[in-house]
Amino acid sequence: MFQKISRRLIDFHAHFVVPGERFEGWSRWETQYAAQFGEEKLQLLRQRQRENVSARWRGLAEAEHRVATVDEAAAMWRQEVDVHGLRAIVFLTGGGNDRLASVIKTYPERFIGFAHHDPFAPGAAEELERAVTELGLRGYKVIAPLLSRPVDDPVAFPVWAAAERLGIPVLIHFGILGSGGGLAGHPNCNPLALERVAQGFPTVPFVIPHFGAGYMRELLLLCWSCRNVYVDSSGSLQWMRWVPETLSLTSVLRRFVETIGPERIIFGTDSTALPRGFIRLYYEEMQRACWALNLSEEEQDQIFYGNAARLLHLDEPAAKRDTP
Repeated sequence: MFQKISRRLIDFHAHFVVPGERFEGWSRWETQYAAQFGEEKLQLLRQRQRENVSARWRGLAEAEHRVATVDEAAAMWRQEVDVHGLRAIVFLTGGGNDRLASVIKTYPERFIGFAHHDPFAPGAAEELERAVTELGLRGYKVIAPLLSRPVDDPVAFPVWAAAERLGIPVLIHFGILGSGGGLAGHPNCNPLALERVAQGFPTVPFVIPHFGAGYMRELLLLCWSCRNVYVDSSGSLQWMRWVPETLSLTSVLRRFVETIGPERIIFGTDSTALPRGFIRLYYEEMQRACWALNLSEEEQDQIFYGNAARLLHLDEPAAKRDTP
């Protein structure tokens, strides 16, 4: 049994996987792939991805989704939050906005949800407004390499304008996507594709996860260009093994601390699978990296709690928080 984590901690990056359902964005991409290249090749790609699960790189057994219902999954996540002593966990996806909103209501003191619909879908800006003002979701998640258009296409500008008006953070995945056999060179993998959007909507906090997921240089340049760009530390970070430089979590964290300061770095795990739940190993590794860099307790609190709490308005009075 784990002891509760002693510091204030928000996991800013997790996913509520709905039993029996595949993630909508991947399903759309797979449908398009099969239409172009055939179902047999799609099955081959899936097999190769299964053979390259992150367990080969981080020593974690592949977790199976052994839950039968949404209610069972929600109960397990409530237990995970309580066992580890998390102040909150942010589910970026969860089977659609309405489904995730219903999950959040089962533990509103600790569960936070993000809208996660396609920014290029008809009525996307209106759906974001509804998700925040009516459903109670607190941010917006996008997976850039799965989009049908460039991330800076003006067609999506009404969505970014809605996020700006609502005062919510927007987390956008750039970089490699999936395990071996996934996506690596899609134009929307490059975080610099966001520069025009981030500059055009300078009060929107854009959070780029996984330290850029293989596009670290490009993310550092984007952060230099746009002060409203944040990074999160989530995931296996296995991309560090594939780039030409010799990197470690400590060396990468050092580079970002020196470039943007601890006030724009946010802790997350990318916890997804049950029964594995919250990946405490990722917290422990991040904690060791902070100690190795001699970060002060105040700086560590920013990374593990303060920055996320500020973007999510957690410590504000309810009346102010609920006013767009």
